[in-house]
Amino acid sequence: MAQQVRTSRGGLKTARAFGTLALVAWLSGGAQAAEPPAPVAASAAAAKPKPALTVQLVGLQSSNWQQTLSANGTVAAWQETVIGAETGGLRLAEVLVNVGDAVKRGQLLARLSNEMVQAELAQSRAAAAEAAANLAAAQADAERARQLKASGSDALSAQQLQQYQTQALAAQARMEAAHARVKTDELRLAQTRITAPDDGVISARLATLGAMAQPGAELFRLIRQNRLEWRAEVPATELLNLRPGMAVQVQGLDGKPVSGRLRMLAPSVDVQTRMGEAYVDLPAAAPLRAGSFARGSFQLGASQAWSLPQSAVQLRDGFAYVFRVGADARAQQLKVSLGRRQGDRVEVSAGLDPQARVVASGVGFLSDGDLLRVVEPTAAAK
Repeated sequence: MAQQVRTSRGGLKTARAFGTLALVAWLSGGAQAAEPPAPVAASAAAAKPKPALTVQLVGLQSSNWQQTLSANGTVAAWQETVIGAETGGLRLAEVLVNVGDAVKRGQLLARLSNEMVQAELAQSRAAAAEAAANLAAAQADAERARQLKASGSDALSAQQLQQYQTQALAAQARMEAAHARVKTDELRLAQTRITAPDDGVISARLATLGAMAQPGAELFRLIRQNRLEWRAEVPATELLNLRPGMAVQVQGLDGKPVSGRLRMLAPSVDVQTRMGEAYVDLPAAAPLRAGSFARGSFQLGASQAWSLPQSAVQLRDGFAYVFRVGADARAQQLKVSLGRRQGDRVEVSAGLDPQARVVASGVGFLSDGDLLRVVEPTAAAK
């Protein structure tokens, strides 16, 4: 009996120990069932969407911008004078200037051989002197005949008196003709000196030493007063926005802007291109050359502009887009129209509300519907 009691007591202890272990195991199993396995937690985290980009927002900025009209055109001489010989048959004895030389009004450019002209002038002067002597003798004879007739003498008839007076008049005409020939020869002698008609710069030279000059043949070209103008081609619809005296900026050959002034507008437009010309006066020291191509802009005045940084605008397929952040933190692509540019900013002329805020930069990496994380500038700096 004693042995049985010990055995039953040991079995009781064993049963109690087994029950304790079962309780611990049940509690441990319940705790494990409350937490999902590690692969399940990882898949749940992967299913949660992540922002495509952390962005900042920027709004439209209002300011007064200069309104301009851009155009292309050609730089040309204000007036280009053709200089040639006025007399022919004479040899070019001297050529004193070349292309690019600055000349003054009346400056000698070339000289024709004048020996024959001088000889003809000397002959004309001699003939004029002879005519003057004959005139003096004829006038003296006519005066004596008049006095004799006035004294009442019958030695001279009225017909003879008239003849003396006619001879005097003929001598007067011959003397005037002789003086005209003298002036003609003097003019021919002066024309052997080819001079500049105005201040300017020689732009072309065709004169060759020893060549025979022909009347009207071109010898030199002169840009009057070294004055250039920009002949801009402007669409006919834009001509109404231009006024004489308006300020113009023309790009020089060195890339720097040159200030000009609109002088006049062409009264007609080209029937093929529907473009009209605007003539812009340029300063004398402008870094431009006649015949060169130039771009420029007409300053139409200041006006209000709503602008964004260029980094906020995405250009694709010939259109401009910006990205607004919706209430679900997703990017909303908006198509906008652009206008003027100034520095790193661009004018938004249509497509965006003035109170709207859009993504400030990084728009090249965005697509419509991307999830975004918006931060303030101070948070981004930190």
